[in-house]
Amino acid sequence: MFVNVLENFRLNEIPNTLFQNEEVDNNSTVIESIKIKNIEVKKYINEFWTAKQRQANSIHEVSYRACFKPQLPRFFITNLTKENDFVYDPFLGRGTTIIEAGLLNRQVIGNDINPLSKILSESRFLIPKMIDLVNYLEKIPFQKDIKADIDLSMFYYPDTESEIVSLRNYILEKEKNNKLTNLDKWIRMVATNRLTGHSKGFFSVYTMPPNQAVSQKRQIKINEKRNQKPEYRNVKKLIIRKTISLIKDISILQRKTLKQIHNTAIFLNNDARETKTIPDNFVQLTVTSPPFLNIVQYAKDNWLRGWFNGINIQEIEKKITMSKTIEQWTDVMQKVFNELYRITKKKGHVAFEVGEVKNGEIKLDEHVVPLGINSGFTPIGIIINNQEFTKTANIWGVKNNNKGTNSNRIVLLKKE
Repeated sequence: MFVNVLENFRLNEIPNTLFQNEEVDNNSTVIESIKIKNIEVKKYINEFWTAKQRQANSIHEVSYRACFKPQLPRFFITNLTKENDFVYDPFLGRGTTIIEAGLLNRQVIGNDINPLSKILSESRFLIPKMIDLVNYLEKIPFQKDIKADIDLSMFYYPDTESEIVSLRNYILEKEKNNKLTNLDKWIRMVATNRLTGHSKGFFSVYTMPPNQAVSQKRQIKINEKRNQKPEYRNVKKLIIRKTISLIKDISILQRKTLKQIHNTAIFLNNDARETKTIPDNFVQLTVTSPPFLNIVQYAKDNWLRGWFNGINIQEIEKKITMSKTIEQWTDVMQKVFNELYRITKKKGHVAFEVGEVKNGEIKLDEHVVPLGINSGFTPIGIIINNQEFTKTANIWGVKNNNKGTNSNRIVLLKKE
Protein backbone atom coordinates (compact mmCIF):
# COMPACT_ATOMS: atom_id res chain seq x y z
CA MET A 1 0.00 0.00 0.00
CA PHE A 2 1.11 3.54 -0.70
CA VAL A 3 0.97 4.63 2.93
CA ASN A 4 3.07 1.63 3.95
CA VAL A 5 5.62 2.24 1.20
CA LEU A 6 6.19 5.80 2.33
CA GLU A 7 6.41 4.66 5.96
CA ASN A 8 5.58 7.61 8.18
CA PHE A 9 3.91 9.79 5.52
CA ARG A 10 0.71 11.16 7.03
CA LEU A 11 -1.37 11.54 3.86
CA ASN A 12 -4.98 11.26 4.92
CA GLU A 13 -6.28 12.13 1.47
CA ILE A 14 -4.60 9.08 -0.12
CA PRO A 15 -6.77 5.95 0.06
CA ASN A 16 -5.41 2.47 0.56
CA THR A 17 -6.85 1.36 -2.78
CA LEU A 18 -4.26 1.54 -5.54
CA PHE A 19 -5.33 2.74 -8.98
CA GLN A 20 -3.80 1.44 -12.20
CA ASN A 21 -4.02 3.73 -15.26
CA GLU A 22 -7.37 5.06 -14.09
CA GLU A 23 -8.78 8.58 -14.19
CA VAL A 24 -9.65 9.71 -10.69
CA ASP A 25 -10.68 12.94 -9.00
CA ASN A 26 -8.42 15.20 -6.94
CA ASN A 27 -9.10 13.21 -3.76
CA SER A 28 -7.54 10.05 -5.15
CA THR A 29 -4.13 8.91 -6.29
CA VAL A 30 -3.18 7.27 -9.57
CA ILE A 31 -0.54 4.58 -9.21
CA GLU A 32 1.56 3.51 -12.18
CA SER A 33 4.54 1.17 -12.18
CA ILE A 34 7.68 1.13 -14.29
CA LYS A 35 10.78 -1.04 -14.16
CA ILE A 36 14.16 0.62 -13.80
CA LYS A 37 17.28 -1.53 -13.46
CA ASN A 38 15.00 -4.51 -12.76
CA ILE A 39 13.42 -2.69 -9.82
CA GLU A 40 9.71 -1.88 -9.80
CA VAL A 41 9.28 1.83 -9.21
CA LYS A 42 5.82 3.24 -8.56
CA LYS A 43 4.59 6.64 -9.69
CA TYR A 44 2.08 8.34 -7.39
CA ILE A 45 0.04 10.99 -9.20
CA ASN A 46 -2.22 13.51 -7.49
CA GLU A 47 -2.30 17.07 -6.19
CA PHE A 48 -0.53 16.44 -2.88
CA TRP A 49 0.12 20.08 -1.99
CA THR A 50 -0.47 23.69 -3.20
CA ALA A 51 -4.27 24.07 -3.24
CA LYS A 52 -4.76 21.62 -0.37
CA GLN A 53 -2.15 23.23 1.86
CA ARG A 54 -2.12 26.41 3.90
CA GLN A 55 -0.95 29.63 2.29
CA ALA A 56 2.83 29.83 2.21
CA ASN A 57 4.48 32.19 4.69
CA SER A 58 5.10 35.69 3.33
CA ILE A 59 8.83 35.41 4.13
CA HIS A 60 9.16 33.25 0.99
CA GLU A 61 8.00 36.03 -1.34
CA VAL A 62 11.36 36.63 -2.97
CA SER A 63 11.36 36.31 -6.74
CA TYR A 64 13.76 33.86 -8.38
CA ARG A 65 13.64 32.01 -11.68
CA ALA A 66 12.77 28.30 -11.64
CA CYS A 67 11.96 27.99 -7.93
CA PHE A 68 9.41 25.63 -6.44
CA LYS A 69 6.60 26.47 -4.04
CA PRO A 70 7.31 26.29 -0.28
CA GLN A 71 4.55 23.69 0.07
CA LEU A 72 6.76 21.19 -1.78
CA PRO A 73 9.62 21.02 0.75
CA ARG A 74 7.12 21.38 3.61
CA PHE A 75 5.37 18.20 2.43
CA PHE A 76 8.57 16.17 2.77
CA ILE A 77 10.00 17.97 5.83
CA THR A 78 6.87 17.43 7.93
CA ASN A 79 6.58 13.78 6.94
CA LEU A 80 10.20 12.64 6.90
CA THR A 81 11.93 14.62 9.65
CA LYS A 82 11.46 15.72 13.23
CA GLU A 83 12.51 18.94 14.95
CA ASN A 84 16.28 19.60 15.02
CA ASP A 85 17.01 17.15 12.18
CA PHE A 86 19.28 18.55 9.46
CA VAL A 87 17.62 19.43 6.16
CA TYR A 88 19.84 20.15 3.15
CA ASP A 89 19.55 21.73 -0.27
CA PRO A 90 22.63 21.39 -2.55
CA PHE A 91 21.09 23.69 -5.21
CA LEU A 92 19.84 26.39 -2.87
CA GLY A 93 18.44 28.97 -5.31
CA ARG A 94 16.38 31.51 -3.36
CA GLY A 95 16.47 29.32 -0.23
CA THR A 96 12.93 27.92 -0.18
CA THR A 97 13.85 24.54 1.32
CA ILE A 98 15.98 25.78 4.19
CA ILE A 99 13.71 28.68 5.10
CA GLU A 100 10.70 26.37 5.27
CA ALA A 101 12.82 23.95 7.30
CA GLY A 102 13.81 26.79 9.63
CA LEU A 103 10.17 27.76 10.15
CA LEU A 104 9.58 24.13 11.13
CA ASN A 105 12.50 24.21 13.61
CA ARG A 106 14.84 21.99 11.61
CA GLN A 107 18.58 22.61 11.36
CA VAL A 108 19.65 23.64 7.87
CA ILE A 109 22.45 23.40 5.34
CA GLY A 110 22.30 25.32 2.09
CA ASN A 111 24.72 25.14 -0.80
CA ASP A 112 24.85 26.85 -4.16
CA ILE A 113 27.70 27.66 -6.48
CA ASN A 114 26.02 31.01 -7.12
CA PRO A 115 26.80 33.43 -4.23
CA LEU A 116 23.48 35.19 -4.89
CA SER A 117 21.78 32.30 -3.11
CA LYS A 118 23.33 33.09 0.25
CA ILE A 119 22.52 36.78 -0.21
CA LEU A 120 18.87 35.91 -0.86
CA SER A 121 18.46 33.32 1.89
CA GLU A 122 20.67 33.99 4.92
CA SER A 123 19.23 37.38 5.87
CA ARG A 124 15.70 35.98 6.08
CA PHE A 125 16.76 34.01 9.14
CA LEU A 126 17.67 37.33 10.79
CA ILE A 127 14.51 39.39 10.49
CA PRO A 128 14.98 42.99 11.68
CA LYS A 129 12.65 45.05 13.82
CA MET A 130 10.96 47.66 11.66
CA ILE A 131 12.01 50.58 13.86
CA ASP A 132 15.65 49.47 13.67
CA LEU A 133 15.48 49.10 9.89
CA VAL A 134 13.87 52.50 9.36
CA ASN A 135 16.39 54.28 11.57
CA TYR A 136 19.31 52.46 9.93
CA LEU A 137 18.13 53.21 6.40
CA GLU A 138 17.82 56.92 7.18
CA LYS A 139 21.50 57.06 8.10
CA ILE A 140 22.78 55.49 4.86
CA PRO A 141 24.16 58.37 2.77
CA PHE A 142 22.78 58.74 -0.75
CA GLN A 143 24.68 60.84 -3.25
CA LYS A 144 23.03 62.81 -6.01
CA ASP A 145 23.87 62.82 -9.71
CA ILE A 146 26.00 59.67 -9.73
CA LYS A 147 25.57 57.06 -12.43
CA ALA A 148 26.22 53.38 -12.72
CA ASP A 149 29.24 52.09 -14.60
CA ILE A 150 26.82 50.47 -17.06
CA ASP A 151 23.90 52.02 -18.93
CA LEU A 152 20.74 51.61 -16.84
CA SER A 153 18.86 54.63 -18.17
CA MET A 154 16.18 52.43 -19.77
CA PHE A 155 15.28 51.02 -16.34
CA TYR A 156 15.66 53.89 -13.87
CA TYR A 157 14.86 57.56 -13.43
CA PRO A 158 18.19 59.43 -12.90
CA ASP A 159 17.54 60.15 -9.19
CA THR A 160 16.54 56.54 -8.60
CA GLU A 161 19.70 55.35 -10.35
CA SER A 162 21.76 57.60 -8.08
CA GLU A 163 20.10 56.09 -5.01
CA ILE A 164 20.70 52.53 -6.26
CA VAL A 165 24.35 53.24 -7.04
CA SER A 166 24.82 54.93 -3.65
CA LEU A 167 23.36 51.90 -1.87
CA ARG A 168 25.45 49.53 -3.97
CA ASN A 169 28.66 51.44 -3.19
CA TYR A 170 27.79 51.52 0.51
CA ILE A 171 27.11 47.77 0.69
CA LEU A 172 30.15 46.73 -1.36
CA GLU A 173 32.48 48.96 0.66
CA LYS A 174 31.25 47.45 3.92
CA GLU A 175 31.58 43.96 2.47
CA LYS A 176 35.12 44.72 1.33
CA ASN A 177 36.02 45.72 4.89
CA ASN A 178 34.15 42.77 6.41
CA LYS A 179 31.77 45.10 8.25
CA LEU A 180 28.39 44.01 6.92
CA THR A 181 25.77 43.98 9.67
CA ASN A 182 22.60 41.90 9.73
CA LEU A 183 20.67 45.03 8.75
CA ASP A 184 23.03 45.56 5.79
CA LYS A 185 22.39 41.98 4.67
CA TRP A 186 18.63 42.42 4.94
CA ILE A 187 18.70 45.69 2.98
CA ARG A 188 20.91 44.07 0.33
CA MET A 189 18.52 41.13 -0.03
CA VAL A 190 15.43 43.31 -0.37
CA ALA A 191 17.10 45.73 -2.78
CA THR A 192 18.31 42.83 -4.93
CA ASN A 193 14.69 41.77 -5.29
CA ARG A 194 13.39 45.24 -6.06
CA LEU A 195 15.74 46.02 -8.95
CA THR A 196 13.26 45.33 -11.76
CA GLY A 197 9.62 44.36 -11.93
CA HIS A 198 6.10 45.00 -13.14
CA SER A 199 4.67 47.35 -10.50
CA LYS A 200 5.46 50.55 -8.64
CA GLY A 201 6.81 48.40 -5.83
CA PHE A 202 10.02 47.94 -7.85
CA PHE A 203 12.80 50.47 -8.50
CA SER A 204 12.42 50.20 -12.28
CA VAL A 205 9.94 51.22 -14.92
CA TYR A 206 7.50 48.46 -15.93
CA THR A 207 9.30 45.32 -17.10
CA MET A 208 8.58 41.60 -17.07
CA PRO A 209 9.05 39.11 -15.60
CA PRO A 210 9.83 40.19 -11.99
CA ASN A 211 12.21 37.32 -11.23
CA GLN A 212 14.97 38.35 -13.62
CA ALA A 213 16.20 41.33 -15.64
CA VAL A 214 15.73 41.52 -19.38
CA SER A 215 18.58 42.96 -21.45
CA GLN A 216 19.02 46.69 -21.93
CA LYS A 217 18.06 46.35 -25.61
CA ARG A 218 14.93 44.40 -24.73
CA GLN A 219 13.91 46.99 -22.13
CA ILE A 220 14.28 49.81 -24.67
CA LYS A 221 11.83 47.94 -26.90
CA ILE A 222 9.43 47.44 -23.98
CA ASN A 223 9.56 51.16 -23.23
CA GLU A 224 8.88 52.03 -26.85
CA LYS A 225 6.01 49.58 -27.14
CA ARG A 226 4.36 50.83 -23.95
CA ASN A 227 5.26 54.46 -24.62
CA GLN A 228 6.76 54.70 -21.14
CA LYS A 229 9.69 56.41 -19.43
CA PRO A 230 11.23 55.58 -16.06
CA GLU A 231 9.61 57.45 -13.19
CA TYR A 232 11.16 58.32 -9.86
CA ARG A 233 11.09 55.54 -7.26
CA ASN A 234 12.21 56.18 -3.68
CA VAL A 235 14.62 53.34 -2.94
CA LYS A 236 14.49 53.55 0.86
CA LYS A 237 10.70 53.71 0.97
CA LEU A 238 10.36 50.71 -1.32
CA ILE A 239 12.78 48.69 0.83
CA ILE A 240 10.61 49.44 3.85
CA ARG A 241 7.46 48.62 1.90
CA LYS A 242 8.79 45.25 0.74
CA THR A 243 10.04 44.44 4.24
CA ILE A 244 6.56 44.99 5.66
CA SER A 245 5.20 42.61 3.01
CA LEU A 246 7.85 39.96 3.67
CA ILE A 247 7.38 39.82 7.44
CA LYS A 248 3.60 40.23 7.66
CA ASP A 249 3.05 36.52 8.42
CA ILE A 250 6.01 36.11 10.77
CA SER A 251 5.09 35.60 14.42
CA ILE A 252 7.32 36.49 17.36
CA LEU A 253 7.97 32.78 17.91
CA GLN A 254 8.91 32.21 14.25
CA ARG A 255 11.27 35.18 14.34
CA LYS A 256 12.96 33.70 17.39
CA THR A 257 13.05 30.21 15.86
CA LEU A 258 14.65 31.40 12.62
CA LYS A 259 17.30 33.33 14.55
CA GLN A 260 18.13 30.25 16.64
CA ILE A 261 18.32 28.05 13.54
CA HIS A 262 20.72 30.57 11.97
CA ASN A 263 23.13 30.00 14.86
CA THR A 264 23.85 26.48 13.58
CA ALA A 265 23.03 27.02 9.89
CA ILE A 266 25.68 26.10 7.32
CA PHE A 267 25.90 28.10 4.09
CA LEU A 268 28.23 26.74 1.42
CA ASN A 269 29.32 28.07 -1.95
CA ASN A 270 30.59 24.81 -3.44
CA ASP A 271 30.05 22.54 -6.39
CA ALA A 272 27.31 20.13 -5.22
CA ARG A 273 29.61 17.24 -6.16
CA GLU A 274 32.18 18.31 -3.56
CA THR A 275 30.84 19.37 -0.17
CA LYS A 276 33.59 18.11 2.13
CA THR A 277 32.47 20.46 4.90
CA ILE A 278 29.41 18.26 5.50
CA PRO A 279 30.27 15.16 7.59
CA ASP A 280 29.38 11.61 6.58
CA ASN A 281 25.94 10.29 7.61
CA PHE A 282 24.82 13.76 8.77
CA VAL A 283 21.74 14.87 6.85
CA GLN A 284 18.26 13.48 7.54
CA LEU A 285 16.58 14.90 4.43
CA THR A 286 17.60 16.59 1.21
CA VAL A 287 14.97 18.46 -0.77
CA THR A 288 16.29 20.06 -3.91
CA SER A 289 15.78 20.98 -7.54
CA PRO A 290 18.88 20.89 -9.78
CA PRO A 291 19.56 22.88 -12.97
CA PHE A 292 17.47 21.38 -15.79
CA LEU A 293 19.67 20.83 -18.82
CA ASN A 294 20.27 24.25 -20.47
CA ILE A 295 16.79 25.68 -19.99
CA VAL A 296 17.60 28.46 -17.50
CA GLN A 297 20.31 30.93 -18.53
CA TYR A 298 21.62 32.20 -15.20
CA ALA A 299 23.90 34.91 -16.59
CA LYS A 300 21.11 36.39 -18.72
CA ASP A 301 18.62 36.15 -15.87
CA ASN A 302 20.84 37.53 -13.13
CA TRP A 303 23.12 40.03 -14.87
CA LEU A 304 21.62 43.02 -13.04
CA ARG A 305 21.50 41.29 -9.66
CA GLY A 306 25.10 40.27 -10.23
CA TRP A 307 26.09 43.86 -11.00
CA PHE A 308 24.36 45.24 -7.90
CA ASN A 309 26.09 42.71 -5.66
CA GLY A 310 29.53 42.97 -7.26
CA ILE A 311 29.37 39.42 -8.62
CA ASN A 312 30.81 38.40 -11.97
CA ILE A 313 27.79 36.38 -13.02
CA GLN A 314 29.40 35.23 -16.29
CA GLU A 315 32.16 33.53 -14.32
CA ILE A 316 29.61 31.93 -12.03
CA GLU A 317 27.62 30.58 -14.97
CA LYS A 318 30.70 28.77 -16.26
CA LYS A 319 30.65 26.72 -13.04
CA ILE A 320 26.92 25.97 -13.14
CA THR A 321 25.72 22.73 -14.74
CA MET A 322 24.23 23.90 -18.03
CA SER A 323 24.25 20.55 -19.82
CA LYS A 324 22.98 20.46 -23.39
CA THR A 325 22.32 16.72 -23.47
CA ILE A 326 20.76 14.26 -21.07
CA GLU A 327 24.01 12.28 -21.09
CA GLN A 328 26.03 15.27 -19.89
CA TRP A 329 23.42 16.09 -17.27
CA THR A 330 23.25 12.57 -15.83
CA ASP A 331 27.04 12.34 -15.71
CA VAL A 332 27.15 15.40 -13.46
CA MET A 333 24.17 14.35 -11.37
CA GLN A 334 25.64 10.89 -10.76
CA LYS A 335 28.51 12.56 -8.91
CA VAL A 336 25.99 14.70 -7.00
CA PHE A 337 24.15 11.55 -5.89
CA ASN A 338 27.38 9.91 -4.81
CA GLU A 339 27.98 12.90 -2.54
CA LEU A 340 24.38 12.90 -1.29
CA TYR A 341 24.69 9.24 -0.35
CA ARG A 342 27.84 9.99 1.65
CA ILE A 343 26.26 12.75 3.73
CA THR A 344 22.81 11.17 4.22
CA LYS A 345 22.05 9.40 7.47
CA LYS A 346 20.89 5.81 7.46
CA LYS A 347 17.09 5.82 7.08
CA GLY A 348 17.41 9.34 5.67
CA HIS A 349 15.80 10.49 2.42
CA VAL A 350 16.42 12.53 -0.72
CA ALA A 351 13.54 14.26 -2.51
CA PHE A 352 14.90 15.24 -5.92
CA GLU A 353 12.54 17.49 -7.92
CA VAL A 354 13.03 17.65 -11.68
CA GLY A 355 9.89 19.37 -12.92
CA GLU A 356 8.79 18.55 -16.43
CA VAL A 357 11.10 19.23 -19.36
CA LYS A 358 10.31 19.84 -23.04
CA ASN A 359 6.56 19.31 -22.75
CA GLY A 360 7.13 16.08 -20.89
CA GLU A 361 9.13 14.53 -23.74
CA ILE A 362 12.15 14.14 -21.44
CA LYS A 363 11.20 12.39 -18.21
CA LEU A 364 14.15 13.39 -16.05
CA ASP A 365 12.64 11.53 -13.11
CA GLU A 366 13.17 8.23 -14.93
CA HIS A 367 16.78 9.21 -15.57
CA VAL A 368 17.29 10.18 -11.92
CA VAL A 369 16.13 6.88 -10.39
CA PRO A 370 19.06 4.82 -11.76
CA LEU A 371 21.49 7.48 -10.57
CA GLY A 372 20.17 7.07 -7.05
CA ILE A 373 20.34 3.29 -7.31
CA ASN A 374 23.93 3.46 -8.59
CA SER A 375 24.89 5.52 -5.53
CA GLY A 376 23.30 3.05 -3.11
CA PHE A 377 19.88 4.57 -2.48
CA THR A 378 16.63 2.60 -2.54
CA PRO A 379 13.92 4.18 -4.71
CA ILE A 380 10.71 4.74 -2.74
CA GLY A 381 8.84 6.11 -5.74
CA ILE A 382 8.21 9.00 -8.11
CA ILE A 383 5.71 11.51 -6.77
CA ILE A 384 4.01 13.58 -9.45
CA ASN A 385 2.15 16.59 -8.13
CA ASN A 386 -0.27 17.92 -10.73
CA GLN A 387 -1.33 21.50 -10.20
CA GLU A 388 -2.99 24.50 -11.76
CA PHE A 389 -0.65 27.14 -13.10
CA THR A 390 0.03 30.41 -11.31
CA LYS A 391 0.06 33.86 -12.90
CA THR A 392 3.85 33.69 -13.11
CA ALA A 393 3.69 30.48 -15.13
CA ASN A 394 1.18 32.02 -17.53
CA ILE A 395 3.46 35.01 -17.99
CA TRP A 396 5.91 32.60 -19.57
CA GLY A 397 3.25 31.36 -22.00
CA VAL A 398 2.80 28.13 -20.09
CA LYS A 399 -0.64 26.50 -20.19
CA ASN A 400 -1.62 23.63 -17.91
CA ASN A 401 -1.37 20.22 -19.60
CA ASN A 402 -0.26 21.94 -22.78
CA LYS A 403 3.41 22.86 -22.67
CA GLY A 404 6.18 23.61 -20.20
CA THR A 405 6.19 22.51 -16.59
CA ASN A 406 2.69 21.36 -15.67
CA SER A 407 3.72 19.21 -12.72
CA ASN A 408 6.38 18.67 -10.09
CA ARG A 409 8.08 15.32 -10.51
CA ILE A 410 9.97 14.25 -7.39
CA VAL A 411 12.12 11.16 -7.09
CA LEU A 412 12.05 9.97 -3.47
CA LEU A 413 15.01 7.88 -2.37
CA LYS A 414 16.03 6.30 0.92
CA LYS A 415 19.39 5.31 2.38
CA GLU A 416 18.81 1.90 4.00
